[in-house]
Amino acid sequence: MKKLISSSRFLIITSIVFLLAHCSANKQETNIQDENLVPVKTESIQTVNYTPVLKYSGLIASTNEAKLSFKVGGIISKIYVKEGDKVTKGQLLATLDLTEINAQVQQAQQNVDKANRDMSRVNNLFRDTVATLEQLQNATTQKEIASQGLKIAQFNQQYSQIRATEDGTILKKIANEGENISTGAPVFYFSGTSTNDWVVRFGVADKDWAVLSKGDKADVFIDAYPQKIFSGNVSELAAGADPASGTYEVEIKINPEGLRLAPGLFSKVELKTRAQQNVALVPIEALAEGDGKKGFVYSIAADGKKVKKNPVTIAFLEKDKVAISDGLENISKVITSGVGYLTEFSLVKIVN
Repeated sequence: MKKLISSSRFLIITSIVFLLAHCSANKQETNIQDENLVPVKTESIQTVNYTPVLKYSGLIASTNEAKLSFKVGGIISKIYVKEGDKVTKGQLLATLDLTEINAQVQQAQQNVDKANRDMSRVNNLFRDTVATLEQLQNATTQKEIASQGLKIAQFNQQYSQIRATEDGTILKKIANEGENISTGAPVFYFSGTSTNDWVVRFGVADKDWAVLSKGDKADVFIDAYPQKIFSGNVSELAAGADPASGTYEVEIKINPEGLRLAPGLFSKVELKTRAQQNVALVPIEALAEGDGKKGFVYSIAADGKKVKKNPVTIAFLEKDKVAISDGLENISKVITSGVGYLTEFSLVKIVN
């Protein structure tokens, strides 16, 4: 009897020890698994309609900019202005050496005088029936040709000097006195200011050009007036890309509001387009990697343990939010805490 009781006690004690050891092993295994899980927090995605604001910079310019040149080629005799000078309408800016041009005018005048004498002589002979009608008509034609030649010479003489077409500023002087300049080659870059029409010109990327339209509003910030925001609108959109830069030129017309502007002032422009875009807003902490407009965010996989690395397109950054234009379709939550410890093979536990 005593042996039976002792055996029973032994079996009970052995069972208890085995159960305790088994439970301890299970608990230790669970603790090891928990240590391998990365604790993360998630946050819901907010979807909003966004109106893009495009930011560019450029220089103030006048709508009446021009390249001033001589009508004919020749030696530059005198230049009366320098870069930055203010000029008035009709002011003489430069002139050619007129020796050759004046000689051409004199030659043309002498041709006219001779043609007039020939015309008078033939006309008298025709009245006396000595000259024929054909001879009279030929003399008349020669007179007209000589007269037109004189007009051409006088016109070239007139435009052998450069005068300001309106009030404005000499932006750049390209040629100097004594140079032999060809016909139509620019001597000055000139900016007219009489109409007080000011614009900002700059190039935009093709994707921004596609959402812009004439009349779109713009805010213009000019460094010379740091406390002032000028209003403007898109007045011109290039129909094709610039071959050199590959960008599309945009012109913003500015309302100066009575303030004094000048060509070359640096300005920043914020364009308010009329196009709307659907974007997903997520906390900036959710962005695992970013390079320009590309990045990655993590979300919880369907099993609730694994993670999924999602490539996304970044539309813009705003305070503590990132706007995602593409890549989060059919995803309602993203991981916001613990992102720095994650890889594509990580196992996680949500600790929201």
